[in-house]
Amino acid sequence: QVQLVESGGGLVQAGGSLRLSCAASGRTFSNYVMGWFRQAPGKEREFVAAIRGSGGSTYDEDSVKGRFTISRDNAKNTVYLQMNSLQPEDTAVYFCAAALWVWVRSIPRESAAYAFWGQGTQVTVSS
Repeated sequence: QVQLVESGGGLVQAGGSLRLSCAASGRTFSNYVMGWFRQAPGKEREFVAAIRGSGGSTYDEDSVKGRFTISRDNAKNTVYLQMNSLQPEDTAVYFCAAALWVWVRSIPRESAAYAFWGQGTQVTVSS
């Protein structure tokens, strides 16, 4: 079992930056693929980025477009999402998720592949 707690959300003006953090407790953090998803009001949850234990990562290029960077610190059991050049369309609840590497052996983009989820943190971008 892995417990995930997100932090770092808030209100920011368009063009601004935020860094989200997700602290994990439980089993060996490096054994997990960590993902960030977001869900805007009235929309389905969508993939943002994910990173494997060794640091390889992938992004949803259509929405991120080089503005977001995912990273992790295995010594601190924490994954980060640095978000720059934020736009109103980035407004959503952002969720951290974990998938055990031996179960997925990939960097999945599908939310169903992730067994563990945080409670989410709200990001609001004003125009």
